[in-house]
Amino acid sequence: MQNRNLLGIAFLCAGVLVYSLQDAIIKKISGEYAVTEALFLRSLVAVPLLIGMVHYEVGLSALNSSQMQWLTLRSIVLFLSYTTYYIAFPALPLAEAVTLYFTVPLFITSLAGPFLGEKVSGTSWLAVVVGFAGVVVVLQPGTSLFEPAALFSLLSAFFYASCALLARRLGVTESASVMAFYQNFIFLVGALLVAFLWRLVDTHDPEHPSLAFLTRPWIWPPPRDFLLMAACGAIAAVGATLLTHAYRIGEANRVGLFEFTGIFWIPLWGLLFFSEVPRWTTIAGAALVIGAGIMAFKTKTPAVS
Repeated sequence: MQNRNLLGIAFLCAGVLVYSLQDAIIKKISGEYAVTEALFLRSLVAVPLLIGMVHYEVGLSALNSSQMQWLTLRSIVLFLSYTTYYIAFPALPLAEAVTLYFTVPLFITSLAGPFLGEKVSGTSWLAVVVGFAGVVVVLQPGTSLFEPAALFSLLSAFFYASCALLARRLGVTESASVMAFYQNFIFLVGALLVAFLWRLVDTHDPEHPSLAFLTRPWIWPPPRDFLLMAACGAIAAVGATLLTHAYRIGEANRVGLFEFTGIFWIPLWGLLFFSEVPRWTTIAGAALVIGAGIMAFKTKTPAVS
């Protein structure tokens, strides 16, 4: 199991690095386009790539899975996770939005028992408390620095943690490429459906940048922006497969702790592409979240009940 955990960690770290590039692209286009348009174009590119991956790995017949309902449920929750994650970007510095999202390992540790029957030690629970103390430092609730859009990042983390645990359970029978295909196909359909429903409601463009990113009508992008959004499809195909592999082969409350490695990439992209310098509260909170993840990872995992 130790070797499987190490391999799972390697897959996850690679997937997080790949996905961090997508975060920078989405942040870049968030002021002009709708998040549903970005997700649609991303998935439009990713789905054909994933069909090829499924054919190569297990054969196309594997898409007709006996676990289709669970694969679909996981993909719907993951669509909610990515949507809430991205709509935080226009209102927050990239480092802050992603630091809050990296509570994912803490949610995974908290949910591993109810979802998978994995026993979590007292030290791991202490790590969860420390990590969420870091969240409070970043959020600064009750002060003028508090931005409500930050709650979208936390909600996204909760959704993603639930999906990671479902991947661990589904991974017994389903391949990484099949799960990634379902994920991106649901993104394709979900983005179209949400955009269509917003047009039916015919809401006025809201002032808050996060809600505007969600409800803005689609427009045809110039070639440069189109290529940026399309590039997210290739990133999504590779990244989703790497992350799904990670949770298939490793213990969720061990592998998931390395989601926080993205904290090293995101501030770099924020500085290079958006001239964002993280606040000291973001740095301090991130240090607590990372420290909590390391504390939980070094704790010996009791046997599964």
